[in-house]
Amino acid sequence: MTRETDDSAPAIFLDRDGTIMRDVDYCDDPGDVEILPGVADALRRLKGAGYKIIVVTNQSGIGRGYFDETAYRAVEREVERQLGDGVVEATYFCADGPEAASDRRKPGIGMVREAQRDHRLDLTRSFMLGDKKSDIDCGRGAGLQTVLVRTGYGSRENDCTPDFIAADVPAAAEIIISRHNG
Repeated sequence: MTRETDDSAPAIFLDRDGTIMRDVDYCDDPGDVEILPGVADALRRLKGAGYKIIVVTNQSGIGRGYFDETAYRAVEREVERQLGDGVVEATYFCADGPEAASDRRKPGIGMVREAQRDHRLDLTRSFMLGDKKSDIDCGRGAGLQTVLVRTGYGSRENDCTPDFIAADVPAAAEIIISRHNG
């Protein structure tokens, strides 16, 4: 995909559970939010390098009736609080279960396309970071460079072909920044 305009910005798209924060099955309690070590600093570095930080997360617990959108929003606010004010540009979530197979649910690219439209993003200079095959497949489908992080499910994910593999978000940030400055 080509750049939309000269003023479009690159973005870092990130999965939430297992990538930004410790994976808690169907997290519905802000008290369970634990940002992984070094993530907040790494995201600030990426933001300082000119990337917009966009979270894209499947939240099938809503669709399955395990919790409601109000509980999800409380967790989202706690994630953003722990990361620091203004670090995250936007968060997109999909409440559909795996059986829905909507374009918004990763590996579908609907949330990425929404963010591109809403924030004037240049996907050709953007990255997707995640701990699952669905994250990597979403990034590939949207034309992003992809980084599999070995946190969360990523420690045992071997069924995908990311552009890069990193131990965690801070290591992924080093890869991205070195490419940005290279």
